[in-house]
Formats: sequence, C-alpha cells, structure tokens
Amino acid sequence: MSYLIALHGLLAVIWVGGMFFAYMILRPAAQPLETQQRLSLWARTFGGFFPWVWGAVLIVPLTGYYVAIARFGVMAALPMYVNIMQGLGILMILLYLHVFFAPYRRLRRGVESGDFVKAGHALVQIRQLVAINMALGLITIFVALVGANCTGSRFC
Repeated sequence: MSYLIALHGLLAVIWVGGMFFAYMILRPAAQPLETQQRLSLWARTFGGFFPWVWGAVLIVPLTGYYVAIARFGVMAALPMYVNIMQGLGILMILLYLHVFFAPYRRLRRGVESGDFVKAGHALVQIRQLVAINMALGLITIFVALVGANCTGSRFC
C-alpha cells in the first residue's frame, strides 16, 4: 500500500511541479525570445512534459481510488479531505484534457505551419489554463497534507 501512496504522490508532484516550473520559471525566462523561438520552445517543452502528465492522469486516479477504498472501505465513508482531493483532481484532469486536445493542438499546428499568430493565441489560452490548474494542484496537495495529518475533525 505504501508503494501505491508513494507512486500517487510522486506523479502528482511531477505534474503540479512541472506546471509550477513552466509558469513561474520558464514563462518569464522565455519572454525575451523572438516570437518564433519562444513558441517553438513552448511546443517542444509541452511535447516533453505532456507524456508525464498522461501518466499522472491515468495512474493518479487509479492509485487514489485503490488506496481510498482499501483504507476506508466504501466511497460513502471517505473523509472530507479525500472528497475534496477527488473533486479537484477530476477538475484538473478535465482541464488538462482540454489543454491537450484544443489549444496545445493549435499551438503545435501553428508552429509547424509557421502561423505564429495562431500559435500565440493558443499559448495565451494554455498559459491561462495552466495557471488555473497549477492553483488547483497546489490546493490539492495542501488539502492532502493537512487532511492526512489531522485528527478529530469532520475534515479528517
């Protein structure tokens, strides 16, 4: 069980940490680049990062539900913090799927075809959605850490 919890946590940290790095570090560092270079950099960066996110999107819910059911028995017995994590996680997955299948696809196509206006619009959308998803991910990690270590309240 502890290996599943560790895998669950590691993949969540890779996903949320990757968004944090992209948004807080790479985005400002890439700003001075020429438009074509900046958009190409982002397309390559997402191309390397998104396979990891796919792993997280598939494995984190599976390990989470397995551990939750093994630990608490039935879904109706889940403590509040687990339900909050579950809801935020589902929202994060839906946002990621939208990013991957809509603006990221437009970014890639725009860069490949040389339509950097189209690619730039897609990148703005991705940036906004990543900011939201990063915030949700940080909140989820906070809820997990607080919930797993609290005792005696309805939240636990």
